[in-house]
Amino acid sequence: MSKTKPTNDNKPYITNHSIFARVYELLSRNDSESSFMEPLRKETAGAAHGLVLEIGAGNGLNFSFYDPKKVERLEAIEPDATMLHYARRRLATALVPITLTQAAVENLPFADSMFDSVVATLVFCSVTDPEGGLREIMRVLKPGGTLYMVDHVRSQGAIAARVQDMVTPLTRLVSGNCHWNRDTAHAVSKAGFQINQKRDLSGILMPMVVLQATR
Repeated sequence: MSKTKPTNDNKPYITNHSIFARVYELLSRNDSESSFMEPLRKETAGAAHGLVLEIGAGNGLNFSFYDPKKVERLEAIEPDATMLHYARRRLATALVPITLTQAAVENLPFADSMFDSVVATLVFCSVTDPEGGLREIMRVLKPGGTLYMVDHVRSQGAIAARVQDMVTPLTRLVSGNCHWNRDTAHAVSKAGFQINQKRDLSGILMPMVVLQATR
């Protein structure tokens, strides 16, 4: 039902943040994942339909939330080699067919207008070229297709945003290129998506946004 395949077309973006990936896997087993993130995964991945692309599948925590009544098949990409190791372990939790590919959002190995839905969970904080990645998502989505996204974003408070700017060089270094100061919702709109639903989740240094946008 599920398989894995490599691609060599993304060499500038392929990574192996092995220590961060191992720490992330350990943190994924704590109560905050089950109490906070799982409802958000259900809200986004659980709403995906048709032929679905997951961007930055990480360690595969979304796989069990795809609804077999809605999803025909899932193409999941992840650029990090160690994350892929954990994601392969979670293929068995999925109720839909999954193909897992080592690839990055900046250079998607898929045809134009191919997908009905794209899911991105805690991804665009760490994408090397977010504008290029969003252009690629726009390219592979069908007209009227839906982007489902959850991410932590830049604070709306001036002081907190300044602190985010100060700590981002460190978070990039130790947390797999994670940026605490990106205004991802603005980037989605700037890329040409129509944001239909947007919900802000409070947090001093790590506020989050949940959104649905269409091509």
